[in-house]
Amino acid sequence: MTATASILSDCQHFLLERESDWLTIWFNRPEARNALSKEVSAELSAVVAAVREDRSLRGVTLRGKGKVFCAGGDIKGFQSVFQGDEQSLDDVAAANAATGELFHQINTLPQVVVVLVQGAAIAGGLGLTCCADIVVATADAQFSMTETQIGIVPAQIAPFVIARIGLPASRRLMLTGGRFRGTEAGRLGLADYVVASQAALGAAELTIRTGVRSCSPAANAETKALIMALPSLSAEDARKAGGYAFARCMRSDEGREGVASFIEKRKPNWAE
Repeated sequence: MTATASILSDCQHFLLERESDWLTIWFNRPEARNALSKEVSAELSAVVAAVREDRSLRGVTLRGKGKVFCAGGDIKGFQSVFQGDEQSLDDVAAANAATGELFHQINTLPQVVVVLVQGAAIAGGLGLTCCADIVVATADAQFSMTETQIGIVPAQIAPFVIARIGLPASRRLMLTGGRFRGTEAGRLGLADYVVASQAALGAAELTIRTGVRSCSPAANAETKALIMALPSLSAEDARKAGGYAFARCMRSDEGREGVASFIEKRKPNWAE
């Protein structure tokens, strides 16, 4: 049994649906607005770790059961876990940093990550959205960063939000508890596609899957890794990183197949 197969059978807080080379991860706590409790985050971390190792998967979709994608952190859990006398400042900081590691792991998956937002993506839910490669939202979906309104900091989502929508918009929204709809998410660059209804999310996702499946899995993984690395590299190091990524792909089996298929005017074997 593969790690992914084991996770598929063991999940308590998620419903996992695999269709060939694509995995849909459903947040499955609609009664709690799919909030991220400590247990939910730990289970999602395990799922993401299994996905990372399963290179037969070409894409992953995150979406929520019920009326909401994800309402962010479990606020009741915050009070009982983080504000009790048994937790030190270092304990709380470490637990919060672990959430940031989860976002990082999703953000750097070699597979293409799609997020479908209906209802709402609030605080940590908005942060998860910013970790996706491609986001589809309904026009009436609600987005908000409410942390400062309850006296805390959008600590771990901040890097991903800034990378997704830029510093000026991030500052404005974080410092005002900003709330906006899916249409505005499209204008901000948070949502790549804005659709009229929840029913239209599936059709948009199918189009995305078709596009992803036309691309070499290894080339997509190399491209994602390069995109993530470039902002922290000097111009010289960026050229080197790009050169080696190009060389690895060019000399790989998929690279040879892709070039041959173009010359021979046929589809490459990964697109058949």
